[in-house]
Amino acid sequence: MARKKCPECEKCLPAWLAAFGDLMSLLLCFFVLLLSMSSMDAKKISEAIGSLSGAMSVLEGGIKTEISKQRIQESTPIEARDETSQQVNKVTQAVIDANEMMEKGHGPTITMEEAQEGFKIELPSSLLFKPGSATIYNEDALLFLKRIALLIGEMPNTVKISVQGHTDNIPPSKNSPYKDNWELSSARGISVLQELILDGVDPKRISAAGFAEFTPKATNETKSGREKNRRVEIHFYGSKNENEAKVKRSVLDKAAS
Repeated sequence: MARKKCPECEKCLPAWLAAFGDLMSLLLCFFVLLLSMSSMDAKKISEAIGSLSGAMSVLEGGIKTEISKQRIQESTPIEARDETSQQVNKVTQAVIDANEMMEKGHGPTITMEEAQEGFKIELPSSLLFKPGSATIYNEDALLFLKRIALLIGEMPNTVKISVQGHTDNIPPSKNSPYKDNWELSSARGISVLQELILDGVDPKRISAAGFAEFTPKATNETKSGREKNRRVEIHFYGSKNENEAKVKRSVLDKAAS
């Protein structure tokens, strides 16, 4: 017997597939409209994420499984940490941008690293000053300090800044106005401090110090080591607790009595 011929397929798409495509398009439009009418509150979102993380025991003390008002209060420090991390990221980006600019001119490199109770930016002295001088001459360095000053203004007032000058073990030349490395390192730290204040940093939040050659990063026996030791560091740290200050004052009072 001859086999039956298979019926020819329809040239157009099946009707169910067209209906399915229309349905998907309508659903897409529906969710786009929902998104456009919704309002994004960053604070509420961070609280919700913090509450969820706390309920899952991700945060410290996350033992409770229910979401309560107490749980939302415990999650609020996340927002502060996020703001702090964003500010640190901005400082990091400023350092990266400055280094890219310096590479074009084959200049020294700015570094950023963790420090005690915060972080620090390290500026090579050759980027800021001429040998034996404490006057900032580099325009690129001045622009970088202006940008750092703007970022400091965005930070909480609890963040304090300390500018520290360092030198190698070679004393200033006879033509230098500074008789030793103590004066030179202090003058360089003060010079950077004054520039930051001119750019808008609150004088109450900033201080300066000179360490001469007594806190080296590398050996002073080589030229490259001495170059690393000649630097100015901008330290960022949190202000100490008032209770700690009271305890220290009480200890000093007892010692005096």
